[in-house]
Amino acid sequence: MRTKKSIGNFILLALEKSVDGYVRFEDFAYHHYRYHYGYPDLKKSSLSQTLKRLRERGLIDFVDDKRLAYRLTDKGRQKAVWESIKLDNKKWDGKWRVVVFDVPEKRRVLRNLLRASLKNWGFVPWQQSVWATKKDCVESLRNFIKSVGIEDWVIVLESENLGR
Repeated sequence: MRTKKSIGNFILLALEKSVDGYVRFEDFAYHHYRYHYGYPDLKKSSLSQTLKRLRERGLIDFVDDKRLAYRLTDKGRQKAVWESIKLDNKKWDGKWRVVVFDVPEKRRVLRNLLRASLKNWGFVPWQQSVWATKKDCVESLRNFIKSVGIEDWVIVLESENLGR
């Protein structure tokens, strides 16, 4: 049995993967298999309620009222990245993902956002500005870093050989 939360996560992940950055209500309602293969029957009423809740929480927004098209907000994109990393249950491939950053003091809010996000995603701090994980999340992480606008101060490394 799928919960309402999983429908919300499905919507966020579908929007994150959408080509144009938005999806119309009719596409979700009648062609949801295009976005997430294998999701069972998706009732229009459940979909409507979930979209309403996501809008109220500031995770999605209307692009076009006439066509009922939705897009992710920055907050929604961050949640989608987090959900995709959490859903990654693959066996460890032997690679470490390391984030090294030096975000300037005048951008402290963004630095703190990055640290909080890394912690939520299961990264562990090796030093104050060096965090690592075994999860394969490089692409999602780079997209998040770019969307926040801190790519000039953050390096994401992937390596099989990290000695201590």
